[in-house]
Amino acid sequence: MALEKVRDLLCAAQKANTSVIAFDACDYNTIYACIKGAEVARRPVIVMLYPTMRSVFSFGAFAATVKDLAKSASVPVGLHLDHCSELPIIIEAIRDGFTSVMADGSAMPLEENIAFTKSVVDIAKIFDVDVEGEIGHVGQVAGGFDYQNADTFTRPDEAAVFAGRTGVASMAVAFGSCHGMYKAEPNLDLERLQEIDKAVDVPLVLHGGSGIPADQLEKAFQMGINKFNVGTEFFLLNTKLCKEAYTSEELLKNPFAGITSIRKGLTEYIAKKLELCEMKV
Repeated sequence: MALEKVRDLLCAAQKANTSVIAFDACDYNTIYACIKGAEVARRPVIVMLYPTMRSVFSFGAFAATVKDLAKSASVPVGLHLDHCSELPIIIEAIRDGFTSVMADGSAMPLEENIAFTKSVVDIAKIFDVDVEGEIGHVGQVAGGFDYQNADTFTRPDEAAVFAGRTGVASMAVAFGSCHGMYKAEPNLDLERLQEIDKAVDVPLVLHGGSGIPADQLEKAFQMGINKFNVGTEFFLLNTKLCKEAYTSEELLKNPFAGITSIRKGLTEYIAKKLELCEMKV
């Protein structure tokens, strides 16, 4: 099964009243585990890259790797560039093979955010590339972001204006989540999410997925979230597995034993996480 359009995956999730899960990856093992774990779970998956990671894994190499593994996958696979606020970098990713990108203008005033996101949509449309925008702001735990501050949440009326004027294929919204590992359990404002979902027709995206309780996620998926991002949790597991693998005496017998154990642990994690998605394939 070849690479699928992210917009098609999200449209299917929207119709099924569930969410496709998207994982940030950083190397071959994490990409491999995303796709193999999805095959085990029989669920679609989206593989993402942070733009800063192109210093260790170029856009072209990352896109080519995902596309190559997707060719032989038995489940739909999407490719996406995560948070990016710089137009030249977004254009670089599109040029190098990304079929979906995020134009993150969430730190900008509303009108600037709309103008920036619309400029990305106009360019991306020429190359049949999907664009995710963000309205409201999802910050970083490490930066001290107060994710329970309702002033940072997405306003339904602004969401409607943003979606209508930009033409985005999907829209990230803020209603109580944060990037990184939570210091205190989040309490998603599901009532706010329902109001946003009623105000717009485009699929909604939940960022900051590491550590949100499963019961809250299941409700959010039923209330309009069609793409759910996971990064920190997955990266920390990768670090743990690498440390265990490369300090094992087994490597003295087999220098490649570490790769097998790392992939196994990552794949098991992906397969388990994807059970949150109700859309089997």
